[in-house]
Amino acid sequence: MQLTIPSSRAILQIEQHESTEGRRLHFYAKGQKIPLVSQGVWQVSQGLVQLSTLCENGEEVWLGWAEPSTLFGNWFSLLTAYQATALSDVHLVWFSLSEINSSPRLAQAILPQMVRRMRQTEALLAIAGNRRVEERLQQFLLLMKREIGQPVEAGTRIGVRLTHQNLANAIGTTRVTVTRLLNKLKQEGTITFDSDRHIVIRQENFKLLADW
Repeated sequence: MQLTIPSSRAILQIEQHESTEGRRLHFYAKGQKIPLVSQGVWQVSQGLVQLSTLCENGEEVWLGWAEPSTLFGNWFSLLTAYQATALSDVHLVWFSLSEINSSPRLAQAILPQMVRRMRQTEALLAIAGNRRVEERLQQFLLLMKREIGQPVEAGTRIGVRLTHQNLANAIGTTRVTVTRLLNKLKQEGTITFDSDRHIVIRQENFKLLADW
């Protein structure tokens, strides 16, 4: 049975509208690291943030992402190498932990957000466990299609421009391998790229992920 979480985004959209009144919006350009401190959390107002950790060998491992209305920060993780990177230009709002503790709406929204984040991480772990790199890439693109896809005339557009290195980090391979596999998918007519170099999935011929 698929778990649905209808309330968290609606709650946070209300909270976001109210909380941004008179608050400073912090801007981070695409590719910038976002500072994380233990005394509070960020809420995404606009854009998409990649959440990841670094292994001892320096390799980056994707843990999930934060989209508009989502909260993220060190408070949500036990990892010492937890980090956040702007996948697009982003605007963020800062909340202290004392504000969260005193806000019923924010407190109410945290649990379903944690469930959503857990589902993201489980999906990424399932993808990483696939031995074939080509299938890992296909499943990751399908996951992004489901989570941040935007219907367009040619198919479904991934809502953020992912570099070949982003994709390589996400599925645990090299940029060269990702480039080769993307070219193959493009030649097969499965994907294309729009004028902004966003990936557009054209056909439903990927192996479907199991319902979460």
